[in-house]
Amino acid sequence: MPAFQLIEMPLLSRSSVGRAEELRSDTAALRAGWPEAAMIEIDPRGRLRVDGTNVVLRDATEFAPEPVPGAVFLGIRDGRHVWAIRARELSGHLADLRLLGSELDDNDAGLVTGAIAMLNWHDSAHFSALDGSPSEPTMAGWTRISTSTGHEEFPRTDPAVICLVHDGGDRVLLARQPTWPPRRFSILAGFVEAGESLETCVIREIKEEVGLDVRDVTYLGSQPWPFPRSVMIGFSAAADPDAPLVFADGEIAEAYWFTKDEVRAALDEGDWTSASDARLLLPGSISIARGILESWATN
Repeated sequence: MPAFQLIEMPLLSRSSVGRAEELRSDTAALRAGWPEAAMIEIDPRGRLRVDGTNVVLRDATEFAPEPVPGAVFLGIRDGRHVWAIRARELSGHLADLRLLGSELDDNDAGLVTGAIAMLNWHDSAHFSALDGSPSEPTMAGWTRISTSTGHEEFPRTDPAVICLVHDGGDRVLLARQPTWPPRRFSILAGFVEAGESLETCVIREIKEEVGLDVRDVTYLGSQPWPFPRSVMIGFSAAADPDAPLVFADGEIAEAYWFTKDEVRAALDEGDWTSASDARLLLPGSISIARGILESWATN
């Protein structure tokens, strides 16, 4: 079977906003841009205020006359500085990125994905990992400094591989985790361990989760996944469909080989939110898993 590639960029990988990294340490420039700056608010559940499919941006000066401690500078959009801040409560029409992501344009997709990932990091990084002392945000929210030693810490991103396992022909292995409702399946994924390459992680995770030895590990693409702060790195790999499946680590409840026709039919049914009683339901378009499956199914 010829190798396949992603037919489209993963939705959360889209971004047309310049991050303007050079301004993060330029206090004067950030203050100068504040009067015209915009602010995205994200509540503790990861929801934001929207107007239809557009993200609602507030004027930064509604919050304070100068940059607010704890806010994160996201970059420049249409000549305007854009920041993000955690809001305890939000009113109005709220939406979650998982549901809204496919409707956002490239500008909003990049801003919201970055905002959620950065604010999630700050929520869990109030104390220095090195000395346990309280830490404070610096560099416009892009680092934190220990108040005791001055040790600087940077945003944590957890890499995870996600892999479509095929038989070299027209079958693909799909699995269901124990916490997922019946009939909801996806491709296999797992976090990269310390001292491990991405390809080695693919081989290890698939062996641990379903007991298969894979070959021809091929990189496909990547996507930020800010839930809470990961990056999903997509691969494909081949395996023997006649080899027994062994669910050794308890992360998989069931897994089956499906034909390309079955996957195409499932894609036509919609996604996990579908009311269909079909045997197979697949992840929504916000996930790189669906993009990988669509690319494989059309190859």
